[in-house]
Amino acid sequence: MIKIARKAYVGRVKDLLTTATSTEVQSLSTRIAVLPVGSFEQHGGFHPLITDTVIASAIADRIAGDYSLFLLPPITFSCSHEHTAFAGTVSISASTLIAMIQDIANSLTASGVDKLVIVNGHGGNYVLQNVVQEANAGNPTMTLFPGRTDWDAARGEAAMQTNGHEDMHAGELETSILLHVAPQMLRPGYEDADWRADERPFLLVSGMQEYTETGVIGFPSLGTSEKGERALASLSRSFKEHLQRLSP
Repeated sequence: MIKIARKAYVGRVKDLLTTATSTEVQSLSTRIAVLPVGSFEQHGGFHPLITDTVIASAIADRIAGDYSLFLLPPITFSCSHEHTAFAGTVSISASTLIAMIQDIANSLTASGVDKLVIVNGHGGNYVLQNVVQEANAGNPTMTLFPGRTDWDAARGEAAMQTNGHEDMHAGELETSILLHVAPQMLRPGYEDADWRADERPFLLVSGMQEYTETGVIGFPSLGTSEKGERALASLSRSFKEHLQRLSP
């Protein structure tokens, strides 16, 4: 049973990674690259540790395909320190994440790709907002996607029953996208894993463990593949405004 699950898991991850050649990238004639940033952190007992990376990669793959942009492979570790109490979580420092983004942006610029879309799949990567603000101090060169407005629109157009606050982690939204792009990654039992913790005033001080025993804060039982499909379509439409600001 374990070997079968692992085989499916590995095969699907390959589908979310770019396999483009240098010639194919050159033929795009784009100055805009798309960088997924995920995480390697606990998502309860039924969602994989790479959940955020899979979601960021799925969004990045969708918008890069829809708008003919240069898709990059994901950054798979980020700032997940609030999840440290749960097994499997691996983090890097905010300064390391900043350095990685800056190095990637500089390398792209050297090859003529001077605009960068950061697709963030982990809400705890607050530092990415500062990276983008600083990069755009002169003129627009980066955007951070999806923003809160983009996520809210996606939830609405997908007819989700929860909002982003109550459905914070491993809930309806993340479950729906996984069910659409990689259903075999979900372990049986997520349907009964709902956990409510709307008040989280000391999350940055105490971490997730003060507010959830399971690692989940949200409602995975409400997730469906159809909602995931509609959410990705909505995000692709929302991205058009970000693109217009990078390429007026």
